[in-house]
Amino acid sequence: MEYKFSNDVVEETIVENQEKKEVKVYDQKPTAAFISASWSALFIGMISYCVGLWNADMVLNEKGYYFTVLLFGLFSAVSVQKSVRDKLEGVPVTEIYYGISWFTTITSILLLIIGLWNADMELSEKGFYGMSFTLSLFSAIAVQKNTRDKKFIENQEK
Repeated sequence: MEYKFSNDVVEETIVENQEKKEVKVYDQKPTAAFISASWSALFIGMISYCVGLWNADMVLNEKGYYFTVLLFGLFSAVSVQKSVRDKLEGVPVTEIYYGISWFTTITSILLLIIGLWNADMELSEKGFYGMSFTLSLFSAIAVQKNTRDKKFIENQEK
């Protein structure tokens, strides 16, 4: 039997951990069903949010505020997904861009919450805007992921 002392184990563990670092490979294309579900969710979320704004009893500048928050949130969420994926794949991402992406995503969510909190609307309307906004953000991330996965696999096959 070979006994190992604590400092022997630590040295071997460090060497083993350094050798095990590998780049993860993404080799599965998203299914057509998932791609279409993601796009459908994005369009349903965005269209329902915009139809709700169109039919809302608000002044035009309020409608513009909520529409801008939607666009800001969608762009920010896609930016976060891209920077997270780039980091995961080993593509250099500056910390300032990564931080700004997260900051703007959180800011867009907070702007919607503050706007809805102070709005003269029924609680059901506020919930409608919150849910359609959330659906839109989540599906924008899924669409970006699917697009990225598909392009990555196509480049690997060439």
